Amino acid sequence: MITLKSSREINEMQQSGAILADIHIALRKIIKPGITTNEINQFVHQKIIDAGAIPAQIGFEGYEFATCISVNEEICHGFPSNYRLKSGDIVSVDFCVDLHGAISDSCWTYAVGEISKEHADLMKVTKEALYIGIEQAKIGQRVGDIGYAIQSYAESKGYGVVRDFIAHGIGPTIHEEPFFPHFGLPGKGLRLKEGMTITIEPMITTGTWKMKMDPNGWTARTLDKSYCAQYEHSIAITKDGPIIMTNQER
Repeated sequence: MITLKSSREINEMQQSGAILADIHIALRKIIKPGITTNEINQFVHQKIIDAGAIPAQIGFEGYEFATCISVNEEICHGFPSNYRLKSGDIVSVDFCVDLHGAISDSCWTYAVGEISKEHADLMKVTKEALYIGIEQAKIGQRVGDIGYAIQSYAESKGYGVVRDFIAHGIGPTIHEEPFFPHFGLPGKGLRLKEGMTITIEPMITTGTWKMKMDPNGWTARTLDKSYCAQYEHSIAITKDGPIIMTNQER
C-alpha cells in the first residue's frame, strides 16, 4: 500500500533526514586510508544514537549493522568488516535513521585518498544521474520518467545501470510501495502523487550492470569486478516540486 504523507509527516521526515545528512557530512572528514569499515559503522551508529534517533537498519529483515558499506566492485549491502580502506578505493555508505518513527534513507559514495580519473568520473556521473532523476519526481510524472532519465544519461556516458536493486517508497517503514527501477520508458509506470515519499538511488558501474551475490546472502557485487558508485536521497513529492529530505546542501 502506498501511503501519502501530510505536511507534518514530511516535516518530521526532514528532521530525520537532517540528522542523516549531517552524519554524511561528518564522514567526509573520517573516511581516509587506514580506517576500517567497522570503524565507519561504529561512527555512524554512535552519531545516530547521540542525535536521539535509532539506526533503523539493525534488525531489518535480520540485518545486523547500522550501515551497509560497499567497497569498489560491491554494488550494495556490504557488511562492515576489518577491511582497511586504501588509497584508490571508493566506498558507498548507506544507512537509515528513525527519529520517533520518521524514517530517512541515504547513500553516498566517497573517494579514499587519491583515486583514478576513471573512478572519479564514475562518481561524478552517478551523482549527476541522481539529480537528473530527482528533477522528474513531480506530481503527474510517472516512475518510468525517473528511470528513463537516469538510464539514458548514464548509458550515454558509457556506464552500466544496475537492474537488480531498485528505488522504493519510504515511511513509515524502510521499504514500501512504490518499487521502481532506475531504468525504463518515459510515460510508463505508476503516476506520482502529492504526499508520496520515495527514494531515488541509482547504482552505476564502469562495466556490466550484471551482478552476483556473496555467500552471505546480502552483498551484491558486479559480475565483471568493475567498480560501482551509488548516491541516494529520500524525496517528498509536493505541489512545489520534489523536496530532498536528506539534503546535504542547506
